[in-house]
Amino acid sequence: MAIKVTHIKPEFIDERGFISRIVDQDEFPIRAVLYIKRRKESRGADHFHKTDAHFIYVLSGKVEYAEKNMVKETSAIESAILNPGDVVLSRPMIAHSTKFLEDSVIFAFRTEKRDQESYERDTVRVDIFDK
Repeated sequence: MAIKVTHIKPEFIDERGFISRIVDQDEFPIRAVLYIKRRKESRGADHFHKTDAHFIYVLSGKVEYAEKNMVKETSAIESAILNPGDVVLSRPMIAHSTKFLEDSVIFAFRTEKRDQESYERDTVRVDIFDK
């Protein structure tokens, strides 16, 4: 399972600016969009979701994204560096961790609503780097 990072490029450009498609698919309905700002050297995520999937889009900064399949015990930790314009899909039962290498702004496009009670029911915290 290799991490698939897609770099978003403008699809339409004219004198007004451009349009880029961040997410355009039918498999995962988007129910919430989170705006996340993190400081350099901070970490985030360190969990997996039982049912939620989400796309992580880097608006600015640089992020090390790592993941591990929690269903397959012998799976390896994989990582990728995400730069502005990159998007990656975090699927259910895939533990993920983010290390912010620069001050960064990311968006998370979630398939589940983000009220705290629902989020906590669906989230299992785990530090994949301790495994």
